Amino acid sequence: MVAWMGLAMGLVATSRAADPPEPDIAQVRLINAAIEQQWADYGLRPSAVEEDGKWCRRVFLDLIGRIPNYEELNAFLRDSNPRKREVLVERLLEDPRYTEEFASFWAANWSNILIGRSGGMDRRSMVSREGMNKYLRDAFASNKPYNRMVYELVTATGATKPGVEGFNGATNFLIDKVNEENATLATSATSRIFLGMQVQCTQCHNHPFNQWKQQKFWEFNAFFRQTRALRRFVPGTRDIDYGELVDQDFAGEGGRPDEAEIYYEERNGLTKIAYPVFVDGTEIGRSGYVTEVNRRQELGKLMLQSEFLDKMIVNRTWAHFLGYAFTKPMDDLGPHALVSHPQLLDALGKEVRKSSYDLRALMKWITLSRPYQLSSRITSGNQSDDPTIGEVPQFSHFYLRQMSAEQLYQSLLQVGGQAKGSLAQQQAERDRWLRQFVVAFGTDEGDEATTFNGSIPQALMMFNGDLVRRAISIEPGSYLYGIAMANAKLGDKVNHLFLAGLARRATTDEQKIAGQLLRVRGGKQAEALQDLWWAILNSNEFILIQ
Repeated sequence: MVAWMGLAMGLVATSRAADPPEPDIAQVRLINAAIEQQWADYGLRPSAVEEDGKWCRRVFLDLIGRIPNYEELNAFLRDSNPRKREVLVERLLEDPRYTEEFASFWAANWSNILIGRSGGMDRRSMVSREGMNKYLRDAFASNKPYNRMVYELVTATGATKPGVEGFNGATNFLIDKVNEENATLATSATSRIFLGMQVQCTQCHNHPFNQWKQQKFWEFNAFFRQTRALRRFVPGTRDIDYGELVDQDFAGEGGRPDEAEIYYEERNGLTKIAYPVFVDGTEIGRSGYVTEVNRRQELGKLMLQSEFLDKMIVNRTWAHFLGYAFTKPMDDLGPHALVSHPQLLDALGKEVRKSSYDLRALMKWITLSRPYQLSSRITSGNQSDDPTIGEVPQFSHFYLRQMSAEQLYQSLLQVGGQAKGSLAQQQAERDRWLRQFVVAFGTDEGDEATTFNGSIPQALMMFNGDLVRRAISIEPGSYLYGIAMANAKLGDKVNHLFLAGLARRATTDEQKIAGQLLRVRGGKQAEALQDLWWAILNSNEFILIQ
């Protein structure tokens, strides 16, 4: 196996796809026109359309969180329909056979956004990760409109844990945030995640680069002061069982519930007063009595009227599929932000609102757009388009990126690393595996990221971990055993593995190396294929979305 580690997994195309016909979808034409105009303005020539196999792998990973299996890939490659890309996107989004995978993948993505990948893991936490996932799975399975989902997350009351009285999985977003330092975490997370407003640094001082002032932070914070998170303990212990989010009257820090103010201190020592005022300057009633003014419900209504809600979900979704958002960072749409394609961002935001916040429709527009069809090969005509060195992304070629930990895990299951044990044991194994890839940066938001950073534990987990060992097993009944025992030539089996793992056939050099492995293994074909499969799964090409 060690000798094989040096193999260069070259990106050799076996059949270049012709440009697919442009879908007759107004929003796709809108995207293409805006992107192509900017290519012309910057003198960029886009890369060619990506070959079918790699594009198929790309869209499976981005829409349902795993690579296609051999049969799915082959069916797509054999399809002669010139609109087969459009058909595949439609199938992954709408076919009931993929609904569970689609919903689970996007629930995992949004759980990480809303509560972090480690949310609910701390014994002191009231978050139920199971409850958060259940709410989101149901939302994505039913294609719940995004604006309704946001309203429910911001205004939710009830219990966090499935199976208990009053369960409402949406409460898990705010449950651990509202009791921390007068709901400052709830303030910053809500404004950043849903509106693209980075207000956290204005908690203590005015923003140095834009019009965000300290007053705005505390006015937004005032919307959360009627909210309380109550701990519910395991009977007879002090262990937290779950949390309950409730709305309670707020007397105000001055003790006047009819005009429930909060106080904050400026850097010069002056004390100021704040009441609930939305980011656009809209004021609501100052009463702290929930029966007179439910502040979170009023906040939810105001958020649904904001154009920033529309633009933020476009920016986030675009970044998921294209690797970069229209702004950097992705969740900062403040007036100081440099927007790569401002008219397109505005226009897509309006289209999302007109579509009644149909997230599947937004995903379809993006995956069928021209920039998503392009190869990742950089050419002399677009080599200046390089966001990795700080350039504004122009999307003239597809930007290489690594799979998320969730995508990698599900892909390894797909290629033979079948989960073992009960559902609870499988979930525990998955959680342990995923935690190996979490890097906490310790920002104001407690941000997390997933990365393959080359650490020794990560390398060992990929090289020798249980999941990979199961994937390369040649025991009777295993995935690889079935391929090794098939009545086919070695070259065909080698191509099968390359297609299954990398969505391409083996090159001539790779076929030669496979033959050398067979000789090294004394003619034992199963062992030679095991070495080859191990190398494919541990290659950079396997973990890349390209």
